[in-house]
Amino acid sequence: MNYFQKNKKNIIIGVIATLLIAALVALWLQKKVIHSADDIVGVVYPSSLSVGDTLLFEDKTQFAKTKRWNFGDGKTSDQNRGIHFYDKPGYYSVSLIIDNKYTKTFPVMVSARYVKPKDSAKMATIIEAPAQAMQNENVQFRAVSDATQFAWKFGETGNTDAKEKMTIYSYKKPGDYRVTLFTEESQEPIYHMIKILPAYNSLEQDEVPVEDSYKKIDDDFKYHLQQIANGNSFNMHYNYLLRTYLCNNENTVVKVSDSKANNFYMYCAGLQFDKNVVIQSVKVNLDDKQNCVTKVDINQSK
Repeated sequence: MNYFQKNKKNIIIGVIATLLIAALVALWLQKKVIHSADDIVGVVYPSSLSVGDTLLFEDKTQFAKTKRWNFGDGKTSDQNRGIHFYDKPGYYSVSLIIDNKYTKTFPVMVSARYVKPKDSAKMATIIEAPAQAMQNENVQFRAVSDATQFAWKFGETGNTDAKEKMTIYSYKKPGDYRVTLFTEESQEPIYHMIKILPAYNSLEQDEVPVEDSYKKIDDDFKYHLQQIANGNSFNMHYNYLLRTYLCNNENTVVKVSDSKANNFYMYCAGLQFDKNVVIQSVKVNLDDKQNCVTKVDINQSK
């Protein structure tokens, strides 16, 4: 009886064990090393927008060593997240390429922005600005006009404060002000009334009950979020909240009703596209030192 016949059973067991181990190793390699486009964790929002609107993109792929966004209009980015603007309408295929191997695409439809036709006669100049703002807040004023020369008086200094078509002014004192705009098209000025509310350092205690202090923060937070939802200046209201309450941490957790938690940047960016949102209530949570807001709970509806 030869060696194989004597050890036939052990040899068969050894072969089966070797094949089993090889299969387990291959499966492990497939899960740990081998990836596909399905493993890419990226998002592009919104999928439909108009020329000039903000497109948000973000990638959270864990295994990625390199990445490149291709927006289909000749522009690219290697950032984890950011914003992009399209100059022309059309259908675009946004591609996220990971490690120069794996690609995931996102269809984006960009529509032409509606431009109201101008009448043959020159339109009357109007002032586009908020009716209410906060003390020390940067307020944007814009003249909707065919004029070329402008002189702004914001009612606080008594002097001419700016001479641009669009300008920003920060009121030093609260109160009711009459903004006056002069152009070369008319001898009569254009007026706009604005109410400036007193600013306060909501995170400092100055003889105010704790409950009232928190309520002021909640109400102020709610006001500026509603301004973003209403389509008013995104940068002005976003940066105010970021600087005043969040200690410049744009990753602060935001929880909307029973929805999945989000970060402050992504929530506000999406808020300007989600039309007709009404912010019903805001509740902030502060850190142990009462210096920075660490979480924002929001109730909203349409």
